[in-house]
Order: sequence, then structure tokens, then C-alpha cells
Amino acid sequence: MQHIYYEVGSLDKKCYEKFALTEDILMEHAASSIARFIEENFEKKSSVLIVCGPGNNGADGLALGRLLYKEYEVKLYLPFGAKSQMAKLQKNRVELLGLTLHEEISESDIVVDALFGSGLNKDLDETSLKIINTLNQLNAYKIACDIPSGINIKGQINQEAFYADTTITMGALKVALFNDEAKDNVGKIEVANLGIQRAIYEEKTNIFLLEKEDMNLPLRNKKNSHKGSFGHLNVIAGCKKGAGIIAAKAAFGFGAGLVSVVCHEDIDLPYHIMQTHFLSDNCTAIAVGMGLGKYETEEIKTILAKEIPTIIDADLFYEEIILEKLKSDVVLTPHPKEFCALLKLCEIADISVIQLQKDRFEYVSKFCNKYPKVTLLLKGANVLIGKDKEIYVNSFGTATLSKGGSGDVLSGLIASLLAQGYNSLDAAITANLAHTLAAKNYKKNNYSLIPSDLVEEVKKL
Repeated sequence: MQHIYYEVGSLDKKCYEKFALTEDILMEHAASSIARFIEENFEKKSSVLIVCGPGNNGADGLALGRLLYKEYEVKLYLPFGAKSQMAKLQKNRVELLGLTLHEEISESDIVVDALFGSGLNKDLDETSLKIINTLNQLNAYKIACDIPSGINIKGQINQEAFYADTTITMGALKVALFNDEAKDNVGKIEVANLGIQRAIYEEKTNIFLLEKEDMNLPLRNKKNSHKGSFGHLNVIAGCKKGAGIIAAKAAFGFGAGLVSVVCHEDIDLPYHIMQTHFLSDNCTAIAVGMGLGKYETEEIKTILAKEIPTIIDADLFYEEIILEKLKSDVVLTPHPKEFCALLKLCEIADISVIQLQKDRFEYVSKFCNKYPKVTLLLKGANVLIGKDKEIYVNSFGTATLSKGGSGDVLSGLIASLLAQGYNSLDAAITANLAHTLAAKNYKKNNYSLIPSDLVEEVKKL
């Protein structure tokens, strides 16, 4: 896992006060990190257009231009001049070096956006919008310095934003890079070393970026075992029975020893999936909500009252019947619309999906603060998994998963791990990583994935 921060100004301040590293030193290392990236990935003499803003983000760009000068064809463009103390200092240095400033944007092999970075705290003016739109239209490899210009500190895009192939962020990862609105703009994310290793630069945080290594697959090391050793999951099938069947298949493929679909009507199931009309006596986990539709209230109340590890999805997020369950250790997997309904039901907020998507971290935090026993998995381009005070970000999301049934597969994967004895947070993290990484491994056209394809890819992890 990597740490993520709302801001890094306090981390920079620690460098100044504790390690006697000046702002100038940090800036030189920031520029060196971008220069190193360009040197490692692009041939010498390639043209590099660096568009610099008037503040310290622009100063980073000016320092970069100085470091690349002579080895690359450097074009420095300062549409607003240099206004901060560091920008003026760096501008003077490039002028003393003999590097001529350019008066307009021109086609180049590489474009570096050093306009505003994380310091953006107001709407863009007409000139800035025109510059960003022009840069986005260039046929070049695009690099953002710190954060693509047009994205604010919360990761919101109120007007337009630079589209980067790679964002090289300064010192540490920032929340703004992982808001869903920014997903298409940030590209690949790299962290620039500012003169000390991240282990020293960084401090304690409650937000973490998940990595592949955080996935703990249910591999079987014990030879003396039987099917009962790996749990018995019960999946509650509702009006749309296909959702429950998809979840059941996914759960069986992810290691559950036994899977039973609970349904009062006879349904056609694969031979390895059992059917029961009521909860099994040896049930070790419950999955409910997928395709539930209309239901018998008292029966669902009875199911939710069981002190058995449970995952809840879909239709139940609109129903008051869920409220009592939120006092216990349960996994919830809403998509944004469902989460908005749940927030209203819990009297936390009455907001639209658009409002939620602009402040996903804030509303996940509010919900988890009110219900600290719940493990919340908010679906999206960047999945947020919240438990008590901590939030975990899965950035492996892909449009390949934007298909009906993908969420049912996820529910089945989580439920399978719950049945096998994982705690709720570990089950959500591992299952979600397996879900997204399996989709990334899918080799056919990204529009063609069906639930069974996803389950097959999970089996190969």
C-alpha cells in the first residue's frame, strides 16, 4: 500500500524545518525527476514544450527546461509571466543560461503542463481555458507537473482540465489524483523524489492506495481438508434470479467449499451449485440484495438478523430494513446512485450523484464515521473501500467492467471470502483487487466482457 494525502504542504514544511532542505532544493529534485522521466523515455533532441504558470508549478517547469537545455529542443512558454519568488528566480536562471522564451504554443514531441498544479483554487479565466484546450489538441506525449491543470485540490474539474499521459506528482500521492472526475486526465501516476526518500518525507495517513501485492488470494495450503473446510455460502436469489446465480458461480470459482442459492421457486442451476428454500444450518456467509426486487419483509428481516458474515448489495440500499444491520460488521457494495439513496436513508446527506462524484472521499468518510463497524465499498472508476477512519483506494478500475453482471460477480467474490473466514475488510480488499485485475487481464475487446469471462480471469490470478 502507498500513502495518499489531502495536502503535502505540511510535509514540505517538515523538510524545511527538520532537515534544512530549502524550497529551492525540493524544486530542483522535482524538476530532476521529470527530466529523468523524459531522458529515460524519449530520444535526445526531441522537442519539449513546457508551459509554465506564474507560480511555483511554473517554477518547476522553468527548472525542468534548464535541466533539459541543449540535450533536447526546449520551448519555454510563460503566458502569465513569473510572479512567485521561486518563479522569478528560476526564470532568471534560464535567461542567464541563454534559453530563449517562446511567445506561443507550437507542435512538439512532448508537452509538459506546469501551469497551476495543486495550487489551483479558483475558476480558470478565458486565456487559461484556451491554453489548456490548445494543449489537449496537440499530437504529443503529455506530462502533467504535480496535477493536471484544471483539477483542484479535491480532484474536481469545474471547467476544463489538461489530459496527461503521465502525471508526475511531487513528493507523495494526493487525493485529487484519485477522484473519479480526474481518472481520464491523470494518466499514469509517478511520484517525484524531493530530496529524501518517501519513507522519510511521508507521515501517518488514513488513506491508502492498494497495490497488487495487497491481494491475499484464498490459496489452499492445508492438505488435510474437505469441502466444509472452506465454508458454505448462501446467496439469496430475488426477482431477478440471474444476479444471484452469477454471484453464486463467482463465489464457487473463488474458493467457497459449498454454495447454495436460497429461492422458494425451483431454478436452473449448474450441477455444482445447490438450491435450498431456507438458509442452510451450516451457512458461514450470506449474500443478499443482488436482483432482489420485491421481497417478503419478515423473511429478509430474519435473514439480516442472523449473526453471520453478510454482504449486502443493490436493492436493499433503498429500504429502511437495512438500517438495523448497519450497527453490525457487514459489507456494503453500492454504486453511486445506490449510495446516494443510502446516505439519505441514514440522514447523512440528501445529494445527487453528481454531487457525490465531486466529493466521494468526503461522503465515504461521513458514512464510515457514523457506522464504524460497516465495511463500505463504493463502486466507481476508482473504488473506495472505507472502514471506520480508514479509506483504501483501488485505482485498477477499467471501462471493461461497465457491464451488467460485473457487480454481481464482485458480490460473489466478497461473499466467498467471507464464507472462508476472511474478515470483512480483508474480504472486500482482496475480492475487489481480484475483480479489477481480472478485468485488466481480459485480452478480448474491452466492450465484450460477460460475467463468466470475468470469473474465468479470476481463476487465473
